[in-house]
Amino acid sequence: MFDTLSDRLSATFKNLRGKGRLSEADIDATAREIRIALLEADVALPVVRAFIKQVKERASGIEVSQALNPAQQVIKIVNEELIGILGGETRRLRFAKTAPTVIMLAGLQGAGKTTLAGKLGKWLKGQGHSPLLVACDLQRPNAVNQLSVVAERAGVAVYAPEPGNGVGDPVKVAQDSIEFARSKQYDVVVVDTAGRLGIDQELMQQAADIRDAVSPDEVLFVVDAMIGQDAVNTAEAFRDGVGFDGVVLSKLDGDARGGAALSIAHVTGKQIMFASNGEKLEDFDAFHPDRMASRILDMGDLLTLIEQAEKTFSQAEAEKMASKLASSKGKDFTLDDFLAQMEQVRKMGSISKLLGMLPGMGQIKDQINNIDERDVDRTAAIIKSMTPGERHDPTIINGSRRARIAKGSGVEVSAVKNLVERFFDARKMMSRMAQGGGMPGMPGMPGMGGGPGRQKKQIKQAKGKRKSGNPMKRKAEEAAAAERKAQGGALGLPSAEEQKNFELPDEFKKFMG
Repeated sequence: MFDTLSDRLSATFKNLRGKGRLSEADIDATAREIRIALLEADVALPVVRAFIKQVKERASGIEVSQALNPAQQVIKIVNEELIGILGGETRRLRFAKTAPTVIMLAGLQGAGKTTLAGKLGKWLKGQGHSPLLVACDLQRPNAVNQLSVVAERAGVAVYAPEPGNGVGDPVKVAQDSIEFARSKQYDVVVVDTAGRLGIDQELMQQAADIRDAVSPDEVLFVVDAMIGQDAVNTAEAFRDGVGFDGVVLSKLDGDARGGAALSIAHVTGKQIMFASNGEKLEDFDAFHPDRMASRILDMGDLLTLIEQAEKTFSQAEAEKMASKLASSKGKDFTLDDFLAQMEQVRKMGSISKLLGMLPGMGQIKDQINNIDERDVDRTAAIIKSMTPGERHDPTIINGSRRARIAKGSGVEVSAVKNLVERFFDARKMMSRMAQGGGMPGMPGMPGMGGGPGRQKKQIKQAKGKRKSGNPMKRKAEEAAAAERKAQGGALGLPSAEEQKNFELPDEFKKFMG
């Protein structure tokens, strides 16, 4: 949703790099580009004005003029101001001291309230609560049936005593649901109310009557993030007519420009509490302003990625895989383990979305968007077409076996060969990381390229030292090396004499005073 905004801001910051100082002209030009980027993203004009004013004031102040890297300081300022506009700190749900906690959903028809009720119910269940969904939308055709289906998929209970389709009193249903929840010991009640295609007095009055009947602990306004400037107008109308405590953004995965998300919290003074970013019931979570600002500025969202991984991967399974990779150079890690890990990652969600949470991925977003999610299914098909012996030891896979596997999985023979080669490469890399070797190709840094022995070996190779072909000379070299090692300790550090006579190169002496 924020791709266009992210691209414009990235291009703006790129123009600042390499500048030792920022002049007034630089700040004005940067502010102008940011203003255009925000307006193109459909951010409300009052929000844009307030944002640009703050950025210019801070960018012109002492915190930038004395900065070592002004470009990074401006990015920091923009990031902090974005967090402020998005609501500042994460707003949590308020739960009643005495159960049940009542949460009322309000908004226009088509905003996704009914589906979102199911998502919220599933999320609450995952948090250890026992939610009850209440069908108070008795006007829209099949709304009651839809909520029942969504509740069943989410694995939560539903209270729907009326058939809907214009039949029943939504206020009475809401009232009765509270007593029902108490009797059945549900600790959270989520009330799904009716919406309209537009704001009208009847809609406001019915929502207000339900609010008065159940005295909700939280009134959440559900808004479609794709409707642009109208989202702000609708939010203001609901705030004045019914009142709400927080905002829920639906359809955040759409291709609209996303200005509503950057405007609502600032204009209404009510924070965004939840965001729905997909069609699945799992595509829903608490809204974190700092993480959203980080995504917009292409700085990634590693915290959300880690949280999703923790939900999907069990600690015991992770430790088991790590021990397999750490032993015998990873040879205990088989294609069965590889498939299990791949399926676990798949459970975390779309590969494109997961990669999009990594810093700097905005620069290759076209490649990420073109990732074929079916490649995972093809890989699984290839592995499942192998015998247990082949999965345990892929080295036995010869030409005839590759042909049989390819035929069984419906792929080319070259695909089987490529998979096996990729598996060996991946196993080798993961094994080195599990043993503390870190990422390959980056020697000399703790956890990033092997231990001291590996580093020393690579340094020697870089210097071009080779063992002498003369047996007598080689014996003398080995004796000298053994003596140095004995004087320098078990780790092969330089001897005391070598350390005493060591001098920095002339190029480095000027940095040492």
